[in-house]
Amino acid sequence: MAAFLNKKFKLVSSEKFDEYMQELKIGFVMRKLGNSATPVVELTCEGDEYTFTTTTMLKTTTIKFKLGEEFEEERGDGAKVKSTITMDGNKMTHVMKGDPESTIVREFDGDDLKAVLTVNDVVCTRIYKAE
Repeated sequence: MAAFLNKKFKLVSSEKFDEYMQELKIGFVMRKLGNSATPVVELTCEGDEYTFTTTTMLKTTTIKFKLGEEFEEERGDGAKVKSTITMDGNKMTHVMKGDPESTIVREFDGDDLKAVLTVNDVVCTRIYKAE
């Protein structure tokens, strides 16, 4: 089992998250809430089904998925998208097909998690540390 499973990671730094949310056409109030949140994320696995949970003071979101299989999810702003998540070693790629399409590449490295969020030409980097 991968060392990063069942481990909680808390956001410690974020660059260009507001620009990322603007590019997704997220409104001002939701962007302010998003920028003020300090999420904790956790990836767990049971059999071939993964669960990725994001917890903030305001809400908890959970997605359940099987690697390589498309599923429907609701983004943090409420938009419904079709997503596919793949894993290559310690790198998890999450493609969300919506308007516009966006990608999150999460790279787990011991007690660190680096998430690179891309939509159109906007790239946001968020760093998490294990709790």
